Amino acid sequence: MDGDALFEAAAAKLRANRVEEARDLFRRAGEAGRHDAAVIHCNLTASGGDWRGGLALLAGLAARDRRCRRQLELIRAMNLSATLVGEVVSQSPHLTFFRSLFTAEECGYLIEAATPMLAPSVVIDPATGAHRPDKVRIADSAGFTLPLENPAVHALNQRIAAASGTGWAQGEPLQVLRYRPGGEYKPHFDAIPGFGNQRILTMIVWLNEAYEGGETLFMKTGAKLKGRTGDALLFRNTLPDGARDPASAHAGLPVTGGEKLIASRWIRARPFELA
Repeated sequence: MDGDALFEAAAAKLRANRVEEARDLFRRAGEAGRHDAAVIHCNLTASGGDWRGGLALLAGLAARDRRCRRQLELIRAMNLSATLVGEVVSQSPHLTFFRSLFTAEECGYLIEAATPMLAPSVVIDPATGAHRPDKVRIADSAGFTLPLENPAVHALNQRIAAASGTGWAQGEPLQVLRYRPGGEYKPHFDAIPGFGNQRILTMIVWLNEAYEGGETLFMKTGAKLKGRTGDALLFRNTLPDGARDPASAHAGLPVTGGEKLIASRWIRARPFELA
Protein backbone atom coordinates (compact mmCIF):
# COMPACT_ATOMS: atom_id res chain seq x y z
CA MET A 1 0.00 0.00 0.00
CA ASP A 2 1.21 3.52 -0.75
CA GLY A 3 1.23 6.37 1.74
CA ASP A 4 -2.18 7.71 0.75
CA ALA A 5 -3.84 4.31 1.02
CA LEU A 6 -2.19 3.65 4.37
CA PHE A 7 -3.39 7.04 5.61
CA GLU A 8 -7.00 6.32 4.63
CA ALA A 9 -6.84 2.90 6.27
CA ALA A 10 -5.43 4.48 9.43
CA ALA A 11 -8.19 7.10 9.51
CA ALA A 12 -10.83 4.36 9.18
CA LYS A 13 -9.33 2.44 12.10
CA LEU A 14 -9.30 5.60 14.21
CA ARG A 15 -12.97 6.30 13.45
CA ALA A 16 -13.68 2.79 14.72
CA ASN A 17 -11.75 3.52 17.96
CA ARG A 18 -9.11 0.95 17.04
CA VAL A 19 -6.36 3.31 18.10
CA GLU A 20 -3.40 0.92 18.28
CA GLU A 21 -4.02 -0.34 14.76
CA ALA A 22 -4.50 3.23 13.55
CA ARG A 23 -1.23 4.32 15.17
CA ASP A 24 0.72 1.59 13.39
CA LEU A 25 -0.86 2.44 10.03
CA PHE A 26 -0.07 6.15 10.50
CA ARG A 27 3.53 5.15 11.26
CA ARG A 28 3.73 3.19 8.04
CA ALA A 29 2.10 6.02 6.07
CA GLY A 30 4.68 8.41 7.52
CA GLU A 31 7.50 6.11 6.52
CA ALA A 32 5.97 6.06 3.02
CA GLY A 33 6.29 9.84 2.78
CA ARG A 34 3.10 11.28 4.34
CA HIS A 35 4.40 13.95 6.74
CA ASP A 36 0.92 14.54 8.19
CA ALA A 37 0.73 10.84 9.03
CA ALA A 38 4.08 11.02 10.82
CA VAL A 39 2.75 13.92 12.90
CA ILE A 40 -0.42 11.99 13.85
CA HIS A 41 1.69 8.92 14.70
CA CYS A 42 3.73 11.13 17.05
CA ASN A 43 0.55 12.52 18.62
CA LEU A 44 -1.01 9.09 19.16
CA THR A 45 2.24 7.74 20.59
CA ALA A 46 2.53 10.53 23.17
CA SER A 47 -1.11 10.25 24.23
CA GLY A 48 -1.13 6.46 24.12
CA GLY A 49 1.13 5.91 27.10
CA ASP A 50 4.56 6.21 25.49
CA TRP A 51 5.39 9.80 26.45
CA ARG A 52 9.15 9.41 25.99
CA GLY A 53 8.64 7.78 22.63
CA GLY A 54 6.30 10.55 21.58
CA LEU A 55 8.83 13.21 22.58
CA ALA A 56 11.55 11.42 20.64
CA LEU A 57 9.34 11.42 17.56
CA LEU A 58 8.50 15.09 18.12
CA ALA A 59 12.20 15.97 18.35
CA GLY A 60 12.79 14.27 15.00
CA LEU A 61 9.90 16.13 13.39
CA ALA A 62 10.98 19.43 14.94
CA ALA A 63 14.14 19.43 12.84
CA ARG A 64 12.06 20.19 9.75
CA ASP A 65 8.64 21.32 11.00
CA ARG A 66 8.22 24.74 12.64
CA ARG A 67 4.98 23.80 14.42
CA CYS A 68 6.57 20.71 15.95
CA ARG A 69 9.57 22.77 17.00
CA ARG A 70 7.22 25.22 18.74
CA GLN A 71 5.57 22.36 20.64
CA LEU A 72 8.91 20.96 21.74
CA GLU A 73 10.10 24.34 23.01
CA LEU A 74 6.85 24.76 24.96
CA ILE A 75 7.14 21.32 26.58
CA ARG A 76 10.77 21.90 27.55
CA ALA A 77 9.67 25.05 29.41
CA MET A 78 6.93 23.20 31.34
CA ASN A 79 7.15 22.08 34.96
CA LEU A 80 5.54 18.70 34.40
CA SER A 81 5.70 17.76 38.10
CA ALA A 82 4.20 20.95 39.55
CA THR A 83 1.82 20.57 42.50
CA LEU A 84 -1.60 21.92 41.55
CA VAL A 85 -3.71 23.36 44.35
CA GLY A 86 -6.97 25.20 43.78
CA GLU A 87 -9.16 27.27 46.08
CA VAL A 88 -12.72 26.09 46.69
CA VAL A 89 -14.80 29.24 46.29
CA SER A 90 -18.28 27.68 46.51
CA GLN A 91 -19.77 24.40 47.73
CA SER A 92 -23.07 24.64 45.84
CA PRO A 93 -22.35 24.83 43.00
CA HIS A 94 -18.97 23.28 43.76
CA LEU A 95 -16.39 25.64 42.24
CA THR A 96 -12.61 25.43 42.50
CA PHE A 97 -10.44 28.28 41.20
CA PHE A 98 -6.84 27.75 40.06
CA ARG A 99 -4.51 30.69 39.60
CA SER A 100 -2.13 30.41 36.63
CA LEU A 101 -2.95 26.80 35.76
CA PHE A 102 -1.51 27.60 32.32
CA THR A 103 1.29 30.05 31.61
CA ALA A 104 0.80 33.04 29.31
CA GLU A 105 3.03 31.29 26.76
CA GLU A 106 0.88 28.15 26.87
CA CYS A 107 -2.28 30.22 26.45
CA GLY A 108 -0.74 32.01 23.48
CA TYR A 109 0.17 28.68 21.93
CA LEU A 110 -3.38 27.34 22.21
CA ILE A 111 -4.77 30.48 20.59
CA GLU A 112 -2.19 30.24 17.79
CA ALA A 113 -2.84 26.53 17.19
CA ALA A 114 -6.64 26.77 17.32
CA THR A 115 -7.24 29.95 15.33
CA PRO A 116 -6.97 28.37 11.84
CA MET A 117 -9.52 25.71 12.88
CA LEU A 118 -12.14 27.97 14.50
CA ALA A 119 -15.67 27.52 13.15
CA PRO A 120 -19.18 28.33 14.45
CA SER A 121 -19.95 26.31 17.58
CA VAL A 122 -22.48 23.51 17.84
CA VAL A 123 -24.29 21.96 20.80
CA ILE A 124 -25.45 18.40 21.53
CA ASP A 125 -29.12 17.78 20.86
CA PRO A 126 -30.34 16.04 24.05
CA ALA A 127 -32.98 14.14 22.07
CA THR A 128 -30.65 12.64 19.45
CA GLY A 129 -27.10 13.11 20.74
CA ALA A 130 -26.18 14.75 17.42
CA HIS A 131 -24.27 18.03 17.13
CA ARG A 132 -26.21 20.96 15.73
CA PRO A 133 -26.01 24.77 15.64
CA ASP A 134 -28.08 26.60 18.24
CA LYS A 135 -28.51 30.24 19.20
CA VAL A 136 -27.87 29.24 22.82
CA ARG A 137 -24.14 29.30 21.99
CA ILE A 138 -22.88 32.18 19.87
CA ALA A 139 -19.17 31.53 19.50
CA ASP A 140 -16.50 29.95 17.36
CA SER A 141 -14.78 26.78 18.51
CA ALA A 142 -12.04 24.33 17.60
CA GLY A 143 -11.42 20.93 19.15
CA PHE A 144 -8.12 19.07 19.55
CA THR A 145 -9.49 15.63 18.76
CA LEU A 146 -7.29 12.56 19.30
CA PRO A 147 -5.24 12.84 16.06
CA LEU A 148 -4.80 16.58 16.69
CA GLU A 149 -3.88 16.23 20.37
CA ASN A 150 -0.19 16.89 19.89
CA PRO A 151 2.28 16.37 22.76
CA ALA A 152 2.01 19.99 23.93
CA VAL A 153 -1.81 19.81 24.09
CA HIS A 154 -1.53 16.38 25.70
CA ALA A 155 0.70 17.78 28.43
CA LEU A 156 -1.87 20.52 29.12
CA ASN A 157 -4.66 17.95 29.23
CA GLN A 158 -2.62 15.91 31.70
CA ARG A 159 -2.33 19.03 33.85
CA ILE A 160 -6.11 19.47 33.74
CA ALA A 161 -6.49 15.81 34.74
CA ALA A 162 -4.11 16.25 37.68
CA ALA A 163 -5.84 19.44 38.85
CA SER A 164 -9.27 17.80 38.65
CA GLY A 165 -8.20 14.52 40.24
CA THR A 166 -9.29 12.54 37.20
CA GLY A 167 -7.63 10.44 34.52
CA TRP A 168 -6.57 11.96 31.20
CA ALA A 169 -8.74 9.48 29.29
CA GLN A 170 -11.90 10.78 31.01
CA GLY A 171 -11.66 14.11 29.20
CA GLU A 172 -13.37 15.00 25.97
CA PRO A 173 -11.17 16.75 23.38
CA LEU A 174 -9.87 20.11 24.59
CA GLN A 175 -11.78 22.97 22.96
CA VAL A 176 -10.78 26.55 22.32
CA LEU A 177 -13.70 28.97 22.15
CA ARG A 178 -13.75 32.52 20.83
CA TYR A 179 -16.54 34.93 21.77
CA ARG A 180 -16.65 38.15 19.77
CA PRO A 181 -18.76 41.18 20.81
CA GLY A 182 -22.31 39.92 21.32
CA GLY A 183 -21.13 36.35 21.67
CA GLU A 184 -22.47 34.41 24.62
CA TYR A 185 -23.44 30.99 25.96
CA LYS A 186 -26.96 31.28 27.34
CA PRO A 187 -27.95 29.49 30.59
CA HIS A 188 -27.40 25.77 30.29
CA PHE A 189 -26.17 22.61 31.99
CA ASP A 190 -23.07 20.71 30.88
CA ALA A 191 -24.49 17.39 32.11
CA ILE A 192 -26.69 15.96 29.34
CA PRO A 193 -29.78 13.88 30.24
CA GLY A 194 -29.49 10.29 29.07
CA PHE A 195 -25.70 10.16 28.88
CA GLY A 196 -24.54 6.77 30.13
CA ASN A 197 -21.09 8.23 30.73
CA GLN A 198 -21.95 11.61 32.18
CA ARG A 199 -20.00 14.88 32.12
CA ILE A 200 -19.26 15.08 35.83
CA LEU A 201 -16.85 18.04 35.72
CA THR A 202 -15.96 20.99 33.53
CA MET A 203 -12.65 22.85 33.47
CA ILE A 204 -12.37 26.22 31.74
CA VAL A 205 -9.12 28.14 31.35
CA TRP A 206 -9.06 31.82 30.45
CA LEU A 207 -6.62 32.29 27.56
CA ASN A 208 -6.80 36.09 27.54
CA GLU A 209 -8.20 38.97 29.56
CA ALA A 210 -8.36 41.93 27.14
CA TYR A 211 -12.14 41.97 26.74
CA GLU A 212 -15.20 43.42 28.44
CA GLY A 213 -18.15 41.44 29.79
CA GLY A 214 -18.10 37.69 29.23
CA GLU A 215 -18.17 36.62 32.88
CA THR A 216 -19.19 33.07 33.77
CA LEU A 217 -22.43 33.37 35.75
CA PHE A 218 -23.89 30.64 37.97
CA MET A 219 -27.64 31.06 38.00
CA LYS A 220 -28.44 29.74 41.51
CA THR A 221 -26.10 32.01 43.47
CA GLY A 222 -25.48 34.84 41.02
CA ALA A 223 -21.73 34.26 41.31
CA LYS A 224 -19.79 35.85 38.43
CA LEU A 225 -16.25 34.76 37.68
CA LYS A 226 -13.69 36.13 35.27
CA GLY A 227 -10.10 34.99 35.51
CA ARG A 228 -6.87 36.45 34.26
CA THR A 229 -4.80 34.84 31.52
CA GLY A 230 -4.03 31.24 32.56
CA ASP A 231 -6.46 31.10 35.48
CA ALA A 232 -8.89 28.18 35.53
CA LEU A 233 -12.24 27.21 37.01
CA LEU A 234 -13.29 23.64 37.78
CA PHE A 235 -16.94 22.97 38.54
CA ARG A 236 -19.02 19.90 39.27
CA ASN A 237 -21.98 19.14 37.03
CA THR A 238 -23.40 16.19 38.99
CA LEU A 239 -24.39 15.22 42.51
CA PRO A 240 -22.79 12.28 44.37
CA ASP A 241 -25.49 9.95 43.02
CA GLY A 242 -24.67 10.92 39.44
CA ALA A 243 -27.78 13.04 38.88
CA ARG A 244 -27.43 16.48 37.32
CA ASP A 245 -26.76 19.14 39.93
CA PRO A 246 -29.45 21.86 39.65
CA ALA A 247 -26.95 24.37 41.03
CA SER A 248 -24.57 23.82 38.09
CA ALA A 249 -26.68 25.87 35.64
CA HIS A 250 -24.43 28.58 34.24
CA ALA A 251 -24.00 31.02 31.40
CA GLY A 252 -21.24 32.81 29.57
CA LEU A 253 -22.47 36.40 29.63
CA PRO A 254 -22.33 38.47 26.43
CA VAL A 255 -18.98 39.95 25.48
CA THR A 256 -19.34 43.72 25.16
CA GLY A 257 -15.88 44.58 23.86
CA GLY A 258 -12.85 42.75 22.49
CA GLU A 259 -12.64 38.98 22.05
CA LYS A 260 -12.87 36.42 24.82
CA LEU A 261 -10.82 33.24 24.35
CA ILE A 262 -11.07 30.24 26.66
CA ALA A 263 -10.07 26.59 26.67
CA SER A 264 -12.69 24.13 27.88
CA ARG A 265 -12.61 20.43 28.69
CA TRP A 266 -15.59 18.32 29.71
CA ILE A 267 -14.65 15.41 31.96
CA ARG A 268 -16.65 12.19 31.97
CA ALA A 269 -17.28 9.71 34.77
CA ARG A 270 -15.34 7.04 32.86
CA PRO A 271 -12.90 7.06 29.93
CA PHE A 272 -14.39 8.91 26.98
CA GLU A 273 -14.87 7.26 23.60
CA LEU A 274 -16.45 8.71 20.51
CA ALA A 275 -19.80 7.11 19.72
